[in-house]
Amino acid sequence: MPTLSYHDKIAVLNLGDDENRFSPAFIEAVNAQLDTVLADGAQGLITTAGGKFYSNGLDLDWLGANGDRSQWYVGEVQALFARVLTLPVPTVAALPGHAFGAGSMLAIAHDYRVMRADRGYFCFPEVDIRIPFTEGMAALIQAKLTPKTAVASMTTGRRFGGTDALAVDIVDATAAEGAITDTALALLAPLGGKDPGTLGAIKNTMFAGAVTALLAARQSE
Repeated sequence: MPTLSYHDKIAVLNLGDDENRFSPAFIEAVNAQLDTVLADGAQGLITTAGGKFYSNGLDLDWLGANGDRSQWYVGEVQALFARVLTLPVPTVAALPGHAFGAGSMLAIAHDYRVMRADRGYFCFPEVDIRIPFTEGMAALIQAKLTPKTAVASMTTGRRFGGTDALAVDIVDATAAEGAITDTALALLAPLGGKDPGTLGAIKNTMFAGAVTALLAARQSE
């Protein structure tokens, strides 16, 4: 399960060392850690992972066993995306390995992304697994990627390695094995000390359309 540590005033949230799928318990644990980050007055947040996956996305096994709760589940997943998207501190997703589906969407919700240059894929596989994007998920991705990159990633199921992801601005930097977190820290270092109220308000204004679309799933329960 997710664990929290600090580098000075920068919080580092490790999502875990397995596939880090979005089970209800996982979502609850991440939200609890985000509560702690804000209560501690952190000046930035890095999310990363300890294994070969950043996150493999939705917990399809849980969904298969709880089909009657699918609307609630999608609402909880999308509310987490909206929270990260508007978190009132600078954020970086540090990807040590694969990010697929909802795992990639969580990364996109951060302000910045760092990906390992020599290993791991960033992928929206929905077109190949026959799961259309919800309006909220599509709005999130399109709020962060250029139209050309959104088409290339959302309609093809293409797996982007680090170098390719950097070339189309899916990620902001690449790094060697073992240097992902340090690179993320370097991105955040100049951004510390921003007023949380102001930064949060700016993000809510910037991404108002995506936030509304993401939270609509909860409102329709």
